[in-house]
Amino acid sequence: MIERWLRPDLRDLLTYSMSLSPEDLAAAYGVSPERLIRLHANENVYGPSPRVYAALTHGAWHQYPDPQGRTLRRALAEYTGLSPDWIALGNGADDVIDLLARLLVGPGRVALIVEPTFEMYALSVRWHGGRLLTIRRDEAFRIPLAELLEAVRRHRPAAVFLASPNNPDGHLLPEEILRALLAEDVMVIVDEAYFEFSGHTFAGWLPQHPNLAIVRTFSKWAGLAALRLGYALMHPDLVRAYDEVRPPFNVNLAAQQAALASLEDRDYLLANVARLVAERERLYQALQEFPFLQPLPSQTNFILCRVIGWDAHRLWEELLRRGILIRRYTSPDLRNYLRVSVGRPEHTEALLHALAEIHREASHVRS
Repeated sequence: MIERWLRPDLRDLLTYSMSLSPEDLAAAYGVSPERLIRLHANENVYGPSPRVYAALTHGAWHQYPDPQGRTLRRALAEYTGLSPDWIALGNGADDVIDLLARLLVGPGRVALIVEPTFEMYALSVRWHGGRLLTIRRDEAFRIPLAELLEAVRRHRPAAVFLASPNNPDGHLLPEEILRALLAEDVMVIVDEAYFEFSGHTFAGWLPQHPNLAIVRTFSKWAGLAALRLGYALMHPDLVRAYDEVRPPFNVNLAAQQAALASLEDRDYLLANVARLVAERERLYQALQEFPFLQPLPSQTNFILCRVIGWDAHRLWEELLRRGILIRRYTSPDLRNYLRVSVGRPEHTEALLHALAEIHREASHVRS
């Protein structure tokens, strides 16, 4: 009914994959939401620092927050080793990505991504009227460097969006690929949402490369997914331009206070990250025991699995019926894959028990 008022180029994009909540899915498969194990969204199951709860008990909630987030930027400067003028804030990493697409790409300009990857890059580019140029990873999720450089030289994109580690496969961005791109004098945005899990960053490259921007988040390592706090590390000139195109109060006071409390209690939070990394390795080894799964090594808090000899959607349904929600995909590149977020040890045990039960039942039917 309202389509005649919508932008024609956006009509086919209004399908971001958040149409059903976990609670709706659980109810559809006869599972009580209270017993649902959420291993689908790469959430930090250990949650935020206890200091966050204390920090949120007081605040000048009737006043607008500092639009520059100066106190938080100073704390992030200490955390990252860069000065505050190299730091920009956003309402989650998605907001940072969207604002960079607004600033760098915009109507008619080209942005390059390498699929499969985090879907927000493509969506933000297209929401802002940009043209999307896509190349594909190979079956091992490696980036074809020669094809990448050919695309850059032929189309001269306004921005290249990459992730390290990449979502959904969990692999780090090879240094030689970033080095080659930066030498082409194109703007490269590297998403380091899982930096604390991988321990690898390109932040040290920033002083020598003004055409590099790094995006990070507090959602994963600090457990603040619901409060939405992301930031970018980039040249001060780019930070100033970014601040000109963002809403003045896009980072609310609660998120700023929670981020400050998290940075003050980073030892506690990084200990939880270490627990998740250890559990990731245990889960990776255990998943290899199932003949219908081929897990990929990961540098994140999730593991992507290729499903062999089974329909991936059917396996996803069988797990959901047993109260375990993991990530499925509908794109052709990933239709035979499922992604599992790393949880607590008891979540791993529940998943492994469910997979073993599914395997036994399938074996019984075949016999």
